[in-house]
Parts: sequence; C-alpha cells; structure tokens
Amino acid sequence: MKERVLIANRGEIALRIMEACEALGIDYVAVYAPGDEQSLHVKLPKAKGKPCFRISSYRDANDILAVADEAKCTAIHPGYGFFSEDFRFARRVVKRNNPLIFIGPRWEVIRDLGHKLMAKQVANEIGVPVIPGTINPVYNEIEAEAKAEELFLWQEEQGFEPRILIKAAAGGGGMGIEEVDNLDMVRPVFRRIRAYAKRLFGDDGVLIEVFIRDFHHIELQVLGNQFGELVHFGTRNCTIQVHRQKRIEVAPGFDPAYTDYPFDAEKVLESIVNHSLKLAAHVGYDSVGTWEWLVTRDGKHYFMEVNTRIQVENEISARISRIKGKEPNLLMEQIRAAFGEKLGYKQKDISFEGTSIEFRLIAEDVKRGFKPLSGTITRFEYPEREWLRVRTHVPQDEPYRIPTEFDPNLALGIIWGKDTPQAMERGFDFLNSLIIEGETAQGEPLATNVPYLKEKLPQILKFL
Repeated sequence: MKERVLIANRGEIALRIMEACEALGIDYVAVYAPGDEQSLHVKLPKAKGKPCFRISSYRDANDILAVADEAKCTAIHPGYGFFSEDFRFARRVVKRNNPLIFIGPRWEVIRDLGHKLMAKQVANEIGVPVIPGTINPVYNEIEAEAKAEELFLWQEEQGFEPRILIKAAAGGGGMGIEEVDNLDMVRPVFRRIRAYAKRLFGDDGVLIEVFIRDFHHIELQVLGNQFGELVHFGTRNCTIQVHRQKRIEVAPGFDPAYTDYPFDAEKVLESIVNHSLKLAAHVGYDSVGTWEWLVTRDGKHYFMEVNTRIQVENEISARISRIKGKEPNLLMEQIRAAFGEKLGYKQKDISFEGTSIEFRLIAEDVKRGFKPLSGTITRFEYPEREWLRVRTHVPQDEPYRIPTEFDPNLALGIIWGKDTPQAMERGFDFLNSLIIEGETAQGEPLATNVPYLKEKLPQILKFL
C-alpha cells in the first residue's frame, strides 16, 4: 500500500514536511484552518494538484482524523506545536479502529519524556544532572510554599539571590512559567499556574525549581528509531530569547575558536551529549527529539527537558552536519524512522562543519514589549545567496494578511558559514538586505523584530 501523509500543521513547517515527503516519493495531504487561506502551505499543494482540506481548527482532533480517513492517509505528521507532543492524540492515532502511523515518538515516550517532572524523575534515577527542585508534582499550596522556602534558603547559602520558577509540569515552549523572588508570592502564583495548566494541558501538576540567572540554553539534536539505533546531530545555542521565546539560534552550542569561555566548553558539550544519549537509550527513543540543557558561567550543566518532536530550529543542526559528507534533512530522517527504516549510518559517519544561524522573523513591536502585530504585508523580499535559506509561508507576489488567529511568525532566515565570524557577517548581509513592508489595521507602518536581531547578533555564543 502506498503511504500517504496527512500534514496536520500550518506555515513553514507544513511546507518543509511537504518538501521532505516529495524527496522521499511519499504522497501527502494538506489542511488549513480559517485565516490561513493566503498561506503558501495552502497555495502550493493546490497548485500541484494535491488535496488541501479546510478544517475547523488545527486543534480539532476529530476533524483532522476525519480528513485522514476521507483522504485514505496512512500516517499523520503533527509538525511542531498543536498535537505534536500530545500523547493522547498520538495514542488515539495508532490505536483507533483504522490505525495510522504517528510520525513522532511512541505515545508512551511522549507521555513520559514530554512531561517535565517525569523526564526529571527518569533523568535523576540514571544519574543525569537536573536543576535543583521538585522531583514529584506538587498539587498543594502549603507543600509548594515549604519547597519554595527550602530552595530560597539553599540559594542564600550558595551566595545566590533567591529566585525560583513555578512551572506547569506538562507545559512546554516557555508556556506556564512564572518567576518568584518572594515567599509571599508563592501561593498566589502557584494557584494561577495550576489553574492555567489544568485549562491548557489537562494536567494541573506543578514543578518548582531554582531559577538560574546567568546561563546559556543548550540543546542536543537526537535521532533514534525502533531498532535501537541512536545518533545525534550536534548542539545548538538558543540563549537569545524574548519572554522565553527564541529569536536567534546558533549551531554548534559553543565555539571556543570564536570566543573564550570560563570553562572547558568542549568538555561540557561532550558531557551533555553523553548524558542526553544515555537518557534517550534508557527510554528507547525512536524519533527526532531535542534534549534541552542550562549551562552556567562556571560550566555546571543541568538537564531541563525533552522536546519530543521536530523543532523550529532543526535545520541549523542539519546545516552543520554531514552524513558521509552529505547534509541531512532531519524531517526526512524522522519520516524514515516512523516508517520503520533503518538509519543506514552510525555516529562515526556524522561529521560537523561550520556555523549556522537561524533568525526568527516576527511581526512584533520591539519598543512596546514585543507586542505581537497583525496587519498586511505589502512587500516581502530577501536576497538570493548560496549560503542562505528562507523558510516562509508568506507569498512574495501578492499582499499577505497576517492572521490574528496565530502567532505572527513570518519566516526563518537560515545562514551557514565556514566559521562563526563568516556566519555572522552573512547574517548581517541577510538582515540588511531583507525588506518587509506593510501596515497594521490602524494604517501604521508594520514593525518587525529585524532591528532587535541586528542588535543581538554580536552577542551570540558569548557569556556577557
């Protein structure tokens, strides 16, 4: 039976999944929700004669599965966001009367590793260093206050300014997290996060842990399959963020040839790789995934969480990686793993070359607290360079209305250079050549975060 993939997502990730399917010779079906009619992820498949179904919402499981049945699909690719880390949806996909392949990890793995506390428990059990804090979910505000007081005292003894994070245990992507620096704030914040977690994730478990101030956010790109094969595609640095939402990502995670570190950067990255693969092997990880870490100025490193899905920034890991000399496509690798193929290579066959940078281009008002903006883009142009890839759902040949229903992410600019200085130089070339013009619904010029990206680019990979 010929495989056919339902792409249960939108925008640039939907387009990248289409590209990967075409490269593998796999048929696919697209979907779109109201507000996305102008998106290239709708226009391009229609132009190719591919089915593109209108659905009520990207979060309507019944609608999505009904389309899968009508279109005679054999698999579903959730992309990132929406249902990508929902183990209940993944379980339903594979256990229904008309089962489909879920292109991602087994639902049991998503359940265990996608939950911050469960992942932390497993990591702690096998000796992977974790951030000081709760290991079991907290549901009682008296218990929460007691644990917070314990962590405040520990930080004072270490000479740190007391501060903790109260998190939704089942959250992800920076959602459901608040900082607390006063014991009197613990109970009201705990109640707020618990209610938010119950409403958004269906799980009101709460995690309380030490807030680490001076750190770099490091990720490891992992790939496994059902045969127990396991490899990685290097590290990324995602430290430049706004409200815990990434804006610039760089691969590799550290670059001692570019800047000095107050610790042995190569040794720290090696430890992160080893610990991450140990955890991945322990749970039998069988897809693409990202292991997230915090690294402090003194080189201490703590496992934070696992993203059991493809990530926005997967392509910069691919850009610096070579499998037997050839750059991989991680979406293709993820699909191949889901369809039961072996890797055909080992870690020794993967080498690394150069530096890659990803810019997230967003319609937001940097001067007003990064307020998301809507409106119409009237001109969108970028240079053609052999070292540049732009991933976008925004058409260049007609005006585009930014949907108010979704985050105003416009494009990804992905740069490669033979080393970090060249990648930075090319990054400035891209940002300075980029043209995004438009206006808001109020008739004001449409702002983007490009000035912020230019300001922050010189800070990449450095402890400041």
